[in-house]
Amino acid sequence: MGEEVKVIVFGLANEEYGIEVEKVRTIERMLPITRVPKTFAFVKGVINLRGVVIPVIDLRGRFGLEETEPTESSRIIIVAVNELEVGFIVDAANDVIDIDADTIDTPPEVVGGVKAKYLRGVAKVGDDRLLIMLNLAEVLNKSEIIQLEQQEA
Repeated sequence: MGEEVKVIVFGLANEEYGIEVEKVRTIERMLPITRVPKTFAFVKGVINLRGVVIPVIDLRGRFGLEETEPTESSRIIIVAVNELEVGFIVDAANDVIDIDADTIDTPPEVVGGVKAKYLRGVAKVGDDRLLIMLNLAEVLNKSEIIQLEQQEA
């Protein structure tokens, strides 16, 4: 058995995804989002979370999936990547689980319509459950991080 990894499980377009707990700052219900002009369509705008302005990305749009209106179960997961806090809109935040790092396999080229570069791997959980692990560094690739930082300035 390898090292245990604590993971936040969230839903997106009928798939389950995971982000390591240490990268997640907080999970919030949907908040009013202020649109920012001249940004990618998947950058929904910014929120004011306890006095901090945080850019918000719709993960469905980021992954090229069909975007939907937020529902009662939609959440904004605030993650920290290289000193930058960003919110991800997801369909639902379901669970916190421990997975064995050894059960994370290299992702196939496309999983659920999502390109492999956005994925760290696919984790086997139990006998019949697969969890798609995000590669946050790619989800927020360098040029987009720079663009997000410029919006905050």
